[in-house]
Amino acid sequence: MKKLTILAMACIILIAAVCAGCTQTNEKSNSLSEPENRVVTDLLGRKIELKGAVEKVVAIGPGALRLYCYAGDVSKVVGIEQMEVDDVTGRPYILANKQLTSLPVIGAGGPRNAPDSEKIVAVAPDVIFTTTSYAGDIATADELQQKTQIPVVVLNYGLESTFDPDVDASLLLIGQVMGQEEKSREIVDYIAQCKNDLNDRTKDIADSDRPTAYVGGLGAAGVHGIESTRGDYALFKAVNAVNVIDETGQTGSVMIDKEKLLEWNPDRIFIDYSGLTMVRDDYSTNPQIYQALSAFKNGEIYAQLPYNWYHTNIEVSICDAYYIGEVLYPEQFKDIDIVEKSGEIINRFVGKNVYPVLADQFGEFGKITME
Repeated sequence: MKKLTILAMACIILIAAVCAGCTQTNEKSNSLSEPENRVVTDLLGRKIELKGAVEKVVAIGPGALRLYCYAGDVSKVVGIEQMEVDDVTGRPYILANKQLTSLPVIGAGGPRNAPDSEKIVAVAPDVIFTTTSYAGDIATADELQQKTQIPVVVLNYGLESTFDPDVDASLLLIGQVMGQEEKSREIVDYIAQCKNDLNDRTKDIADSDRPTAYVGGLGAAGVHGIESTRGDYALFKAVNAVNVIDETGQTGSVMIDKEKLLEWNPDRIFIDYSGLTMVRDDYSTNPQIYQALSAFKNGEIYAQLPYNWYHTNIEVSICDAYYIGEVLYPEQFKDIDIVEKSGEIINRFVGKNVYPVLADQFGEFGKITME
């Protein structure tokens, strides 16, 4: 009898030990699934403390929501700016996630409107993502964070947007904040893959085989005609193109005189669809200037998709770069079907191929006429 009692007590102790071990294991497992407080550094160099997992976010200001959609979990967005709701033209990240337009409005949006801290607080996000277009300095970002008592993480498109290291850093930061490092790394690696592919196809072409090129009709704080161009143009650089304006040493957005374009007389001219109507209107008024250009006489005028809509659609600009390469160096891009390639690129960025929608909104890649 005494032996049975001792045996029973031993079993009870063993069961208690096993249960305690299970409890400790569960507690350990739970602690691993819930991120501890951590500190991240944003693109202004600010240190931001994050407490636990981020379950709800908002993204405000030019380009912030776009970058978030590239690298973050769209289902965690809890508010949207009115500007993003009113016009979805030319914005693949909205076209692919139309449910976002049904979210509560958290402010007017736009580069000239300050954030609405009260409306942001009302949707109770864990983090506010914004860009240097809204918070261009530390004091502005800190002020918004103080008003809302919500961590503010500032992203940046850099000087060039397309293939700019600040975009890569911003995407990786989103992944870090959201615990989605794998997704953010995949999109950054894909951008690098496209950049390397474009360069590898074109870097060894002899100078004598490189036609000169010009891009006009680029949007820059509004719609412009053929005089609107860019020096040190990222998309031309991506395919090692000879940009005629680069001889001036000017960089960024530039307005030129048409007489200078006549002097350069580029072999190929690309017109951004956003400025095409203005170019055609000007052509009807001053046809002699255009008809004096070899590219117009030879039918070497090509359309590219607009990519600046509330900042830069990185995926659309990469599609343009492939098309520019195809036009300038058909032999090196003979394996590329630009419609198929554009669908692939856009799908990788926003999870859905909305190229057909963009083509309906603006037009297809291809030659254009002034008729």
